[in-house]
Amino acid sequence: MKQKYALVTGGSRGIGKAIAIKLASDLQYNILLNYNSNEEAALETKKMVEAENVSCELLQFDVSNSELTENVLEDWAQNNPEAIIEVIVNNAGITKDGLFLFMKSEDWHSVINTSLHGFYNVTQALLKNMLTQRYGRIINIVSLSGLKGNPGQVNYSAAKGALVAATKALAQEIGKRNVTVNAVSPGFIISEMTANLDEKEHKKVIPLNRFGKAEEVADLVTFLASKKASYITGEIININGGLYS
Repeated sequence: MKQKYALVTGGSRGIGKAIAIKLASDLQYNILLNYNSNEEAALETKKMVEAENVSCELLQFDVSNSELTENVLEDWAQNNPEAIIEVIVNNAGITKDGLFLFMKSEDWHSVINTSLHGFYNVTQALLKNMLTQRYGRIINIVSLSGLKGNPGQVNYSAAKGALVAATKALAQEIGKRNVTVNAVSPGFIISEMTANLDEKEHKKVIPLNRFGKAEEVADLVTFLASKKASYITGEIININGGLYS
């Protein structure tokens, strides 16, 4: 019997970390944990995943680097012929906020490259096997910014908005092979990305009057990764306390 894996990109901290642990605890998936630079955080997450009695392997690569991504994933597949990746969670993303008028070219391209090209690089490399095995779950982590736009985040909004469209299109291409594609769109979630925001001020406009928790996002992702979500594809599911529904 083949060992079943879920790959989580940007999985060492925040939402990605919570997703990796939840996929392990609730669905008993072995985890492939991608990280770019913070090895210490990745090792800590690995320890927490393995506490759920599954294996966790660390894969260090920058998802925006197509050649590196392909090589790492190819090497892993060759070294693990008895393993299959059933779930891809495209969570890796960065922000480089600033007014568009003054936005540097590198701040535009690095944000687009990580969220959008990262989705292409990872998913395209693994999709053929999913289609061959006629089962798979692709879950893209997008953002409130990609649906309603956010001032100071034209680059991030563009990247996540494009990922929303890609989710809907890919779902239509591969549904017949029993591979679903959905996106989860968090609002304000307690994490490093929101650490500098004034929570007291922001929560005034959130109907549930609080920021969300990474674990709540992970619960939704885990549901979409499960067989219970077999008839859901091409959907963008908001998790934002009613801020934008």
